[in-house]
Amino acid sequence: MYYTEKIIQILQKRYHEKIRKSDPFRTLIGVILSHQTNDKISWPATDRLFELAKTPEDFVRLGARKIDAKIKNVNYHPTKARRIYSICKILLENFDGKVPKTREELMELPGVGGKSADIVLSYAFQIPTIAVDTHVATISKRLHWTREKNPEKIKKDIEKIIPKKYWILANSLLVDFGKEICAAKPKCYVCPIEKSCPFENKNLKNNI
Repeated sequence: MYYTEKIIQILQKRYHEKIRKSDPFRTLIGVILSHQTNDKISWPATDRLFELAKTPEDFVRLGARKIDAKIKNVNYHPTKARRIYSICKILLENFDGKVPKTREELMELPGVGGKSADIVLSYAFQIPTIAVDTHVATISKRLHWTREKNPEKIKKDIEKIIPKKYWILANSLLVDFGKEICAAKPKCYVCPIEKSCPFENKNLKNNI
């Protein structure tokens, strides 16, 4: 546990992530748009949508076609527009227009899997959980925190060894770390936790 906590503390010192409460509905829509789409594209698309509509009622009145027209540069935009419209109808019909606060209820919404549900729970509601995306999965395997491939099993493994007080920040920290250093081809030669990392195939030479 100490070893794991020390790594998280080193990453926190490097990236200065803080727990910031975000609007649940905007977070949910942003997560849908981010699926298989770069943040540099999905975030502006989210901003464009929320210039037109703010609430589930607004989005239902807007309709799937107008939603789609605002997110044309997002991957799979017609499917995502339909999902957003359907989600908003479900929120109005089943949840009084509010985003649910349980993983099970969130995963009943169209296009919302475990990772998406965990992002909403942690970022919007500050409910401790770890969202497992590609960065989290890759880094967890390299650190020998897990040997699993299934995201749900990875989540169970790493939530056993990462202290709960870091769960909300863990996704952001590991994503930042994955983007900067522990990428597909890791930059182990500049890694702040290289000495503590048991990864067998370290890239210790900068060949650029």
